[in-house]
Order: sequence, then structure tokens, then C-alpha cells
Amino acid sequence: MLTSLSIRDVVLIERLDLHFAAGLTALTGETGAGKSILLDSLGLALGARADSGLVRAGSAQAMVVASFSVPPSHEVWARLADQGLEPGEDILLKRIVTRDGRSRALINDQPVSAGFLKIIAALLIEVQGQHEQVGLADPANHIGLLDAFGVPPAPREAVSAAFRAWKAAQTRLREAEARIKDAAREEEYLRFAADELSKLAPVAGEEEALAAERTRLQAGERRAEAIAGALAELRPRDRRSANPGAALRAAAKALARVTVPAGQINPAGPAMAAIERAEVALAEAEDFLERLAAAEEDDPRALEATEERLFALRAAARKHGISVAELPGFFEDLKARLRALDSGVADIAALSAETTRLRATYAEAAAALSALRETAAQALERAIMAELPPLKLERARFVVERSLLAETAWGPKGADAVRFLIATNPGETPGALDKIASGGELSRLMLAMKVVLSAGASVATLIFDEVDSGIGGATAAAVGERLARVAQGVQVLVVTHSPQVAAKARAQLRVAKRVVAERAVTDVETLTPDERREEIARMLAGTHVTDAAREAAASLLQT
Repeated sequence: MLTSLSIRDVVLIERLDLHFAAGLTALTGETGAGKSILLDSLGLALGARADSGLVRAGSAQAMVVASFSVPPSHEVWARLADQGLEPGEDILLKRIVTRDGRSRALINDQPVSAGFLKIIAALLIEVQGQHEQVGLADPANHIGLLDAFGVPPAPREAVSAAFRAWKAAQTRLREAEARIKDAAREEEYLRFAADELSKLAPVAGEEEALAAERTRLQAGERRAEAIAGALAELRPRDRRSANPGAALRAAAKALARVTVPAGQINPAGPAMAAIERAEVALAEAEDFLERLAAAEEDDPRALEATEERLFALRAAARKHGISVAELPGFFEDLKARLRALDSGVADIAALSAETTRLRATYAEAAAALSALRETAAQALERAIMAELPPLKLERARFVVERSLLAETAWGPKGADAVRFLIATNPGETPGALDKIASGGELSRLMLAMKVVLSAGASVATLIFDEVDSGIGGATAAAVGERLARVAQGVQVLVVTHSPQVAAKARAQLRVAKRVVAERAVTDVETLTPDERREEIARMLAGTHVTDAAREAAASLLQT
């Protein structure tokens, strides 16, 4: 509920801090005292259009702060959290308007747009003026109000759940049909590509393994060529090429012909020994190279086959615009699409049957809900019609129009369209609330609806601006009684000129204009019981308050 309102430098209000209690509070005062300024100030905090004309003369800016106490379960907290706004104990709606017309909006001192401020305010408070479009007059709210009045939650939740299930099945069916359609359009390509990749049979991680094997085989081939070259040098097949072994043997034969006298050392001996060692070393080298060559021997087709496989994989990947690593997954996707194409007819039939079944479930639940709404509509009509005669609307006829929507408009709330209509005179065709009723009639009609429907409202504060305009006596008393009844469930503030209405309030605020330093200033004061009697006596008697007026005021207050 609204707990406080702080106003700074708005038109005739220099500084004002108001505190509000639960129940019914009346705002009274002479015409021109500034009650409309008070409502305009509140409107600023609720997101109304900013106007530099509201800034008090001589001030740089105007500021209004409205504080609301809100239970933790209220939906407003979720809306604030969605915008990243930090919660507090209360919700503070602040608006600042500068002399040049610029404005700032804040919620709990965190900047927001004026539009978002207005959305949040609509969840907290509703202002009913004679010429304002309000929640009850908006047809978009009527189905919810009817349900809150007389339809249990269970059937509404069943319809919502059935609708979600039906729409989910429709989505699955559309997606399956789209997949089949796409697959059928590309069937020839899919089968050719799948057959091609089936022959290739790509394996995950194969490219890296083939590249490593190719590198290994290329290195082995280079080593084998080097070994073969070394052996060729040691044992050339070309007779014209120098043969190291033959040269060593020829040198040994030549040295063997060297003769020396008996008893002398052959001077060629060391050379012959070196040649012999060289022959042995050469033979060892040849043997080692032969064994090394045998160890390096690979399948002569291995490198070729590896490269062919690697190049085939890369060519296939380029063809389909993907990487080699993606080929196995792409192949599986092709096979899945072909399987879907092959089994698509059966899948579509099953999904279609499921969708039809769920539609029937929703239609059945919606029909049951429609029947409950019809009963609730009749009860709501009777309840509101019973409230109209005391409010001087005895000739009016309130109608709850319920019609069935086309299937394309079915939704989670069911298959009904609901509108509240009014005919203010006999023989008239009922029409939209705000189009048929006059300002005063609409205000009283809204009051009657509030009496009946306030239990289903989400806002905790209602403001009625001169709902008693143009009436008096018993009708005004009836208005006051109904305001008091509404105030048993929600906080109600009423701007009134009727003493009968003011007397029904739990608290009364008087708006007055006075002159300070040759400037008019609007002020508001909370009245004591004695002051209330005097104010209501003034409202009864006018300029000259008599003892009789005071006695009448006391009687109204006592009643």
C-alpha cells in the first residue's frame, strides 16, 4: 500500500510530507485549495507525462517520491528483478522534473525509464478519475477479473497446461515436416554423398594419424635412399666406377710382390696390415649397411597408399565445405537425414495423431472452463446489478459478454473473449464502459465493480477522484458505504466534496490554501476527531458553520 508521499516545489506546494494508513482515507477541502495539484504530484511519481509547468515558480526543479509497502509475494518484485533492480524493504518511486522540462525517473534510487516507472506503478496503485481509462474499463483485464470473481484456479491451470502441451506438439510436428521437406528436396544429393562417404568411411582422428604416418614413411624412405647410396659407393655395379674393395685387394697384391733380404723387416708390412684392417672394416661397414637397409624396408606401396587416403579425405572435406575432422559427424548426419526420410511418413503420422489428441484435450478443458465462466458471468452480473440502485444507477444494466474465439485466437486462458458492457438507460444496446457512461456514472459504476471485484485485484491501493460528483444525500451515503467496504480489503483514498463520504473514512486529510510572504501555498493536514467534525460541518453548511451543522456532522461520524 501507499505509505508516504513527499512533494517538493510542485506548483503551490513548497514542501509536503504525507503519511497514509490502511483502510479508507478522505481528502477534503474547499474548491481550488489544491487537491488536483496533490493528485498531479502523485501522478508524476506514477509515471505521468512530465510538464515543466508543474515546477514551482522560483525553483529549479520539482520532485515527488511515493513510498509503497509491498509483500514479498507480490509480482512487482519479479518485474524489478528482471530489470536488475535491487530489492529493498519498500518500493520508492521518484520523479524529478527540471525547469526546462527534462525529467528523471528512479525506483529505489536506481534510474529507470518513465515507461518502466509507469508499468511498476500500475502494479501498485490504481487511480480512478471521472475521465481516466482505468484497469476495470480495459477489456484486456475483463477475463482475468471474471476468473478471479468466480472461476476456481484448477480448471484455469488445466487449460493453460493443455494449451502448452498442444502447442509443443504442433511445434514438433512442424519441425518434423520441415525436416522431411528439406530431406526430400535434397534426397538425390543425400544418397550420392552418403554412398560416396560410405566407401570412404571416415574415422575420427584419422587425418592426424595419416599425416603422422606419412611423415614417418617419408623419413624412412629418405634414410633407405641414403643407405642404398652408401652401399652403391662401396660396391658400385658400374665397372668404370672405383670399387674400394677391389682397390684394397689390388694394393695388397702389389705389396705382396715386394721382396726383402732374409732377416730384414719388410718396409711395406705396416701398409699391408693397414690394408688388411681396411678390408675388414670395409666388410663390416657393408654388412652393417645391409642389415640397416633390411631394417628400413617398408611396403613400397605404404607411402603411396597413405598419401592417397589422406588426399582423398581432404578432397571430400573440401567438396562439402568442412574440415576432415568434421567428416565422420557429417556422414552420420547424412545417414540420419536419410533415415528420417525413409521413416518420415510414420513419424509424421504419429506426431499428427498426438497433436490431434492434445488439441482435443485442450478443447475439452476449454469447453469446461467456458461453462464455468458462463455461470460466473451470470453471478457477476447479479452481484453488480445489486450494487447499482443505491448508487443512482437503478436504470442501468450491466452485462458480461462472453463469446467464443476463433481457433486461431485460442490461448492459455482458453477459448473465450470476455467484455464488460453497460447500458445506462432502458432500451439502449449495452456498450463499452468508457464509451456509454458519463464521467459520474462511470465513476460510480467502477465503484460498484470494485465492491464486487476488489478481492481479485492485484493492486493494493485505489484512489477515487470525486466519485461522488453530482450526487448527494442517500446516494452519497451509499457511495461512502461502498468505499468503506472496498477499503476492508485494500487501501482506498478518495478525493471528495461529500460529507457523507468523508464521514465513512477512517482518516481524513484537509487540503487548504494559505498565503505566506505574499505567495499562495497549498498545505495538507491530518485532522483530529474534533477537526474532522468541524470540517464535515463546513462541508454540510458552507461558509457559515452552525451548531446544527456540527450536530449533523457528529451524527454522520457516529454513524
